[in-house]
Amino acid sequence: MSRTRTTAPFDRDTPLLEVLRSAAGDEVLRRLAPSVVESPLLHTYQNHPVGLVLDTEEGLDPQVRERVLSELAMLTEPAAGAAPGGGAPAERPVVPAPTRDYEGPAVAPGSAGVSAPDGVEVWERFEVRLQGPSHGNPFTDVELTARFFGPDGGGHDVLGFYDGAHGGAGRYVVRFLPPAPGRWRYETTSNARSLDGVRGELEVRPGAGRGPVRVAERHHFRYADGSRYLPVGTTCYAWTHQEEELQELTLRTLAASPFTKVRMCLFPKSYTFNTGEPSRYPFARRGGGGWDPTRFDPAYWAHLEQRIDQLAALGVEADLILFHAYDRWGFATMDSATDDRYVRYAVARLSAFRNVWWSLANEFDLLHTKTEADWERWAATISRWDATGHLRSIHNCHEVYDHSRPWITHVSMQRTDVYRTAENTTEWRAAWGKPVLVDECAYEGDIDQGWGSITGEEMTRRCWEGALRGGYVGHGETYLDPDEVLWWSKGGALRGSSPERIAFLASIVREAPGGVLDPLPGAWDAVSAGVAGEHHLVYFGLHRPGFRRFFLDPATAWEVDVVDTWNMTVETLPGTRSGRFVVDLPGRPYIAVRLRAHHGATVR
Repeated sequence: MSRTRTTAPFDRDTPLLEVLRSAAGDEVLRRLAPSVVESPLLHTYQNHPVGLVLDTEEGLDPQVRERVLSELAMLTEPAAGAAPGGGAPAERPVVPAPTRDYEGPAVAPGSAGVSAPDGVEVWERFEVRLQGPSHGNPFTDVELTARFFGPDGGGHDVLGFYDGAHGGAGRYVVRFLPPAPGRWRYETTSNARSLDGVRGELEVRPGAGRGPVRVAERHHFRYADGSRYLPVGTTCYAWTHQEEELQELTLRTLAASPFTKVRMCLFPKSYTFNTGEPSRYPFARRGGGGWDPTRFDPAYWAHLEQRIDQLAALGVEADLILFHAYDRWGFATMDSATDDRYVRYAVARLSAFRNVWWSLANEFDLLHTKTEADWERWAATISRWDATGHLRSIHNCHEVYDHSRPWITHVSMQRTDVYRTAENTTEWRAAWGKPVLVDECAYEGDIDQGWGSITGEEMTRRCWEGALRGGYVGHGETYLDPDEVLWWSKGGALRGSSPERIAFLASIVREAPGGVLDPLPGAWDAVSAGVAGEHHLVYFGLHRPGFRRFFLDPATAWEVDVVDTWNMTVETLPGTRSGRFVVDLPGRPYIAVRLRAHHGATVR
């Protein structure tokens, strides 16, 4: 996963992206031409030559353009092991550990006020609220963890967090999602004496909750209770950062949609069609403006939690994206100490929500200040402290992460070719032996970018193509709107023609044995899936045969369905077929044939 940088010095023909990947080059642009780096259109022109970008940047003084190019030309390639742009090797900031004398010896251990229910149901969030100290900066000065002991004696570790600004000064919270019924107990550990050694018990009752989603049968998913989960995904990156009315409309739209998973960002997004300011941010502001990276804004997190719970009520998983590059607030370029605190705080607050998935990044390779060591460290933090064991992934732009890493539970892919996307599912499934989710195969819409202007027919075809190859292709929509409310980022209402067809596909998958599709050996010109000798689904995609010959075991009688995936119809042919037979087809694209074994039937 090493990245190739252009050889310094940079000149006017160097792609802007290569300049941004150099810490020194990035610094020159931010200092002299900040409008280039902070533009919401940055990622639409980052592959153009830096000289052309500077020449066409409105409002940039010609002398400043020349100074930028001059300074870039004087940069030298760093020595091996040195920081990008030259200088000493980059080192992670040393974060002082919380001290044991945060509270004096006069404070009795475990003396904090405690509020908690007597019990909850299995897979129902349990919350302990502690009333403790608030002097200094509790976000950084206080460390709080807890261990929950189940009926079998096994321990489950979780992080606690400070929630003072939201619930009143001095409020701390510990959350846990109990996986089994019975009598549980817990005990806290903290450098703050009043929070250290707090003990309690809870009765976990049997319940009807399905629990979190797990990987099952290697390439598929089930809820913790064993029931099937079918990921029908969509993307609404910044929907929780919009005005409240629009967020409520998004929830109503999801309620009426087939989607069971939504990709969404914790940080706000700055990009084309995304230029507004959200009303809440993850960090608190300093008195004189700017962000205080040592203090979180609990009101922001409480609002996010409300939306995650509302998604759960709709049966929708929240695929939470921790980092992304589309940023003008500095969240994409925080130092590693701030990044570490942010990941720990997110895990502390959100890992007890049943319907959370962790996506470390959207397009990790565009976050030029992050390293492989960073991603692996944050993955280790999540794996260590998420007692629920939620699903974990990381998402690419150009460079594909090594999905064989043990912490990665499923493959989250973006298209790697303008046209061939879902077709790659076969190779990805074989390469990594994990569920394959093509979370971005392009978007149904009509914007000026190739990734956001495919038809509803093509979106539907890609979903079918990926499904019969044993994967799961996600939906997205980017139709132009006078108010710049595009579903892919802001949510709102759906306008495209693919969602109802995706719902139809989901119904076909649920009717398959086990509620999943696994690839079957098939003809070179059509993909097949199902269970050999029992249930065969053959999809012709863009092809439009007028008939199709089948050669199957004559000992099995088959019921034959002609499936029109676009018009969403299933025509069951009379009688049954066996051995060598012909199925007449309508001679138009997007047709599938479903063969269902019918034992004991009279062969026609």
